[in-house]
Amino acid sequence: MENKMKVEVWSDIMCPFCYIGKRNYEAGLKQFADSNNIEIIWKSFQLDPTIPQETDGTENVYEYLAARKGMSYEQSVHMHDSVVATAKKAGLEYNFDKAVIANSFNAHRMIQLAKTKGLGDAAEERLFYAYFTEGKNFGNTDVLIELGKDIGLTEAEVKTALTDDIYAYKVTQDIQEAQQLGIRGVPFFVFDRKYAVSGAQPPQAFLETLERSFSVWRKENRVSPFEVSEGPSCTTDGICE
Repeated sequence: MENKMKVEVWSDIMCPFCYIGKRNYEAGLKQFADSNNIEIIWKSFQLDPTIPQETDGTENVYEYLAARKGMSYEQSVHMHDSVVATAKKAGLEYNFDKAVIANSFNAHRMIQLAKTKGLGDAAEERLFYAYFTEGKNFGNTDVLIELGKDIGLTEAEVKTALTDDIYAYKVTQDIQEAQQLGIRGVPFFVFDRKYAVSGAQPPQAFLETLERSFSVWRKENRVSPFEVSEGPSCTTDGICE
């Protein structure tokens, strides 16, 4: 991954536009000629860290948003219906009637561990689908273990993510970095630390930003013309591995 342009994405699992943004970014990336030279890096963000770690799972998303925004239950339902329609255009099925309000911190801890194994994108995808489509409670440890196994993690690895302070630190570090960069809402896509796309914009917006940022990155970085199958080798600095 050393010679790939980085696209960093600050995102929260309970953010409906983050999943839509992911899909729209992927649609733009598919149209990008140099997509094999792009590395996506997922960054943790919490929209509502005040949600208790332990919840009974009885509060639905309509009640949650109505209480948080000071609107009526009917207004909340209408707002969510609009999001469902937007998600459908991106090829996603949202079932807010099933969604369970939960604190996303532990889910982010699992994502941080998954990133160390090259499974960051898979973790994001599985957790998004679990929350918005399947109605799974990612605040529950057993559910997180199940979802972790789905992407190739072991039960022991998920438990490590939830108990080792290094992963909590990584989550907090991402959140603090977002604050330093002035990021107040998600999704927020940063291209090579030079360009940014805020929100779930259309695929064309992502494609145009990829093209613009990659043209700058390419001038500063050498890109191999080959698709390389890696194996044991020795380098000019004397390292053989």
